[in-house]
This record gives sequence, C-alpha cells and structure tokens, in this order.
Amino acid sequence: MARIQLITIILDILFIAYISRLIIKGKLREEYAIIWCLCTLVLVVFSFWRKGLGVMANLFGVFEPPNLVFTAFIFAILIYLLHLSVVVSKLQNNIRNLSQEIALLKERLDKKENNGDAGNKKNAN
Repeated sequence: MARIQLITIILDILFIAYISRLIIKGKLREEYAIIWCLCTLVLVVFSFWRKGLGVMANLFGVFEPPNLVFTAFIFAILIYLLHLSVVVSKLQNNIRNLSQEIALLKERLDKKENNGDAGNKKNAN
C-alpha cells in the first residue's frame, strides 16, 4: 500500500471521528452528517481501490479521471446548495410566521393590560 493511501485512510478515519464528535455535541445534525460521511466513504473506497477512478471515468466516458472528480464534486456541491436554499427558505417562512404570531400576541397582551388598567381606574374612583 502506498504512503499516500495510508495518509488518506488515516485522515478519512479522523474526519469521520470528528463528524461523530460534532453530532454528539449537537453542533451538526444527523441529516447533514450523512452527506459528509458518504463523501468520506467514497474517498476511502478510492483510497483502497487505486484504479477505481480510472474504471469509473471509463464507465462514464470521461477521458481523464481527475475531470470526473471535479465534475462529480461540482455537481454534488450544486445539489447541496440547492438543498440548503430550500432549508433556508423554509426557515425564513417559519421566522416570518413566528414574528407575526408574536406581534399578534403582544397586541392582545397590550389590550388586556389596557383594559385591566381602565378597570382598576374605575374601581379606584
């Protein structure tokens, strides 16, 4: 096994351990950790299977194996960005709805306080 393979495998194992630590601490949700773990597992597979990238490039009709890597990662990043955009849009809608509900509750509370003050003034007179 080549030196670069060992280094890559060790770094991949450390990366998965770090992802696990982030999940345990609650800093990374499981749904996002799955994506990171899958990408790391792909790297592990290609670390063990040296000719795998060439085989995959031939399978997809790509002339140079590094081009397959760049194309795949660009495509994966675009899909992930689309997913994050959908999540952010949902969160913005939730924030807007919660802000509106808080404003309505605050208005109701102010009305009750004003009605309570008016009732206390009548009782005082």
